[in-house]
Amino acid sequence: MTALEGELDACGGAAAPATATARLRQVLASALKHGRDELAKPRSGYEAPVEIGIAAQNGGLIAATPAEAALRADPQVATGREWLLVAATVGALVELAGAQAPHGPHDLKLKAGELPGGFLVLSYPGCELDPELVELAFEDHAGTLDRLRARAYALPPGVIDEVELRDPIGAGHPLRVAEAVARLNGHPADPKEVEANEETLYDLLGRGDHATRPHEDPDPGRRVARRILQRLDGMGKWGGYHTEFAHLARGFAGNDRALAQEVGEALLTAGLLAEKPSVGQRHVYLNSRRAAEIRRMIDTGEVPAGMKLPTR
Repeated sequence: MTALEGELDACGGAAAPATATARLRQVLASALKHGRDELAKPRSGYEAPVEIGIAAQNGGLIAATPAEAALRADPQVATGREWLLVAATVGALVELAGAQAPHGPHDLKLKAGELPGGFLVLSYPGCELDPELVELAFEDHAGTLDRLRARAYALPPGVIDEVELRDPIGAGHPLRVAEAVARLNGHPADPKEVEANEETLYDLLGRGDHATRPHEDPDPGRRVARRILQRLDGMGKWGGYHTEFAHLARGFAGNDRALAQEVGEALLTAGLLAEKPSVGQRHVYLNSRRAAEIRRMIDTGEVPAGMKLPTR
């Protein structure tokens, strides 16, 4: 039994009195620090699980996670198991709230904030919470994550500090993707579910209007590069979510398929794409630190200085 689990058991769980709030807040802070340390290891939570706290608070559901709060602005700060833990938490919040499938980008409701210590807080509308379902909902989304043992606990209101909650930055932010996938009855911690819902997600994230038309670019290499970047941006492939390098050629026909592979290599060399080490496969994602250049290239065709694209 962990310190957080023991303290909750001793004071009445999610129904604990207000007099227990200060002590529970201290224990939660220690649990989040332990979780952050664990996420830096090759295998996380095997001696003591990485812990998440979820509570009904101020008319919504709120979750305290050990992930970096900077994820709200920069998806690249949380990769690997840290991101999968966050995605699983989003899935659990959506499931607990009983949210229906979204109708468009303005229907996405997830917000994020920062606890002392730089820990990520997630918030979702839904004022009722069945404490007995918290652990089950989280296990449904996190139970099969590789090399990660994690648990979620129902907390009393007030244990998670009041924080400023804001929207994730960027229409294609992975947090928005995670919410949309979860509300489509998927598992946002499973990248395959993102790929399977590609066209639906593209519209839900507000990327279906195609106001920018890179396929009309007369330069073959630049046209293919812009289309690849536009598709990845529209799918929220900014660090948290990645895709197989071979998938960059999706949607291209004939000679453009081979050209797409060459362009992919050029985007990696230029640093607009980054590569995630993986066993047996190459996975890539958009480099959020080059977001301004990526968006300029999508919108105007401006090629970053020093970047060389294939010409055939």
